[in-house]
Amino acid sequence: MAEIRVLIHGVAGRMGQETLKAICEAEDTQPVGGVDIVAPDNRMQLHDGSGSIPLSSDLSSLVLQTKPHVVVDFSNADATVSAAHTTIKAGVCFVTGTSGLTDDAVRLMDERAREKSVGVVVAPNFALGAIVLQSLVQKAAPFFDYIDIIESHHEGKIDAPSGTSIAIAQAAADGREFVYNEPERHNIEGTMGARVDGVGIHSLRQPGRSAHHEVVFGAQGQTLTLRHDTLGRDCYMPGVLRAIREVVNIKGLVLGLDKILGI
Repeated sequence: MAEIRVLIHGVAGRMGQETLKAICEAEDTQPVGGVDIVAPDNRMQLHDGSGSIPLSSDLSSLVLQTKPHVVVDFSNADATVSAAHTTIKAGVCFVTGTSGLTDDAVRLMDERAREKSVGVVVAPNFALGAIVLQSLVQKAAPFFDYIDIIESHHEGKIDAPSGTSIAIAQAAADGREFVYNEPERHNIEGTMGARVDGVGIHSLRQPGRSAHHEVVFGAQGQTLTLRHDTLGRDCYMPGVLRAIREVVNIKGLVLGLDKILGI
């Protein structure tokens, strides 16, 4: 395959715009269309000044019109599920970074992708540093009894906790239960945060933040802290491009960029 033809679902959003820019700049990818619920015009100008692409609120018709190899999605959980089914039905590969997808939704995507022999990548996080963090957490987890995750994002993020923090917690637990102390009295309910397999997760949503994940391990007489910060949305683009390049060679669903990277 020469250039990979890419359509972006959720193109008007911040991640959609960053993805469109990255696809324009990469030598082996070509943007062919954009879909967004807010689509006032029927064309969108490209960042590099090379022209424009069709813009629509109707994914199904634009897929037929532009014939992409891959649809990349950055929307919300409900829109992602619908977009995935439309894309897979058309025999087109699908990549999404949307969090909040249910296990049933992911399983159904996998079943339909296998039926149509197309690839799907569902990645809670495309930042390479976050993937490395998860790998380090897995290595450290067997040596500690306590673990808490503190995650923060911008005030506009619609879900909590983040998909990345849930993935980190599940990777750390890997079938075991960590110790989680319950105080004798809760002065305010919810102070101790949420729990996944004994892993405490604490979420912050504040202006001025992009994405931050801090993992704190505890054992007798010591703690270990691992932390990853994203400083801008451009940090996700190498991972997004890697997923686009790999998904065209996949049949079925791959959950997590770590599987693509072999970490």
